[in-house]
Amino acid sequence: MPRFVVQEHHATHLHWDFRLEMDGVLKSWAVPKGPSMDPAVKRLAIEVEDHDLDYIDFEGEIEEGEYGAGAVKIWDRGEYELLEREDGFLRVELKGEKLTGPFKLIKMKWEGGDKWLLIQGRQGGKTDG
Repeated sequence: MPRFVVQEHHATHLHWDFRLEMDGVLKSWAVPKGPSMDPAVKRLAIEVEDHDLDYIDFEGEIEEGEYGAGAVKIWDRGEYELLEREDGFLRVELKGEKLTGPFKLIKMKWEGGDKWLLIQGRQGGKTDG
């Protein structure tokens, strides 16, 4: 079963990096306010570059002057099941220590580029939760 990790990242601005093991890399999104377990809360998720799989266990300090400088600690981790994948839409079932259940990532067209929403979803398809 593929893995996921959420890393709390104290860089220029505190954010949480949501990463899914997929296609041989960690697909990654920066979530400024962190994931929510409330289906009514939609969190902005900014897609960032893919990371190597070995980054899934990284905790520590990224040195000043390096991209993403600051402290990184694992906030949550576990496995997930891919329920649905289309262009601009992912639905997964997370089995983590803190995050459990269905989550959706939905790509939105916003001024200045594509952004995603990370939403804790109820059981079912794209239109619920």
